[in-house]
Amino acid sequence: MSQVRSRDGTTIAYDRLGGEGPPVILVDGAFCSRSFGPMPKLAPLLARDFTVFMYDRRGRGASGDTAPYAVEREIDDLDALIREAGGSACVYAISSGAALALEAATSGLGIKQLALYEPPFMVGTPAHRPPADHHARLVRLIAEGRRGDAAKFYMKDVIGMPGWLVTVFRFLPMWSKLKAIAPSLQYDSAIMGDFALPARRAAALKVPTLVISGDKSMPVLREAAQRLSEVIPGARLRTLPGQTHNVAAAALAPVLKEFFAP
Repeated sequence: MSQVRSRDGTTIAYDRLGGEGPPVILVDGAFCSRSFGPMPKLAPLLARDFTVFMYDRRGRGASGDTAPYAVEREIDDLDALIREAGGSACVYAISSGAALALEAATSGLGIKQLALYEPPFMVGTPAHRPPADHHARLVRLIAEGRRGDAAKFYMKDVIGMPGWLVTVFRFLPMWSKLKAIAPSLQYDSAIMGDFALPARRAAALKVPTLVISGDKSMPVLREAAQRLSEVIPGARLRTLPGQTHNVAAAALAPVLKEFFAP
């Protein structure tokens, strides 16, 4: 494990894998870290061709945190990693992390190429919409020390996971890890805001961008990917057969390698 210091002094923990190719930074979505989630499986596959940076977003894992939270501070964290990588890097991000990376790319960071997997923007007429006060409710639950309730609220009310499935999660061994990382859910909530697709900012993006979705994902995620690819100038859209929001590393890695290839 290595560390880099963000602009506000927060230490951001990361692992560097590979070292023979151009840098690629991986950005997690909610509930995940460099030791839990999709990146630990994806990073080794990319490390055969790239120098991969897999990091704990602030408030997670071995990274620090500094109050008050601001989305701009998470963008600074990514900027610190890009500088550590040499001043420019390719970025792959998933879910709410994709929304963060999109915001970072429109802020002028040294992102050479951007690949986004299913940022959960609400477009069209989705079957489920997060409550308008989702951020305030998460902040309150975390302030009261109710980590389990915060995780349940994010799964059921924000994401729209069926209640019975949330109940199943509470009896799985991973529930303790989900509760441990729950305080950072308010950060993902802040990033997503009203979950509207930031069309104006996306239309100003000048970074070569690949938007990816799975053909078995929820319709709203597929529609958001389609719409985002139409808004970003020159963006490409890839739909992965048989994949859901929980995309398999083996299916995703070849697509990223092709896109990020020098």
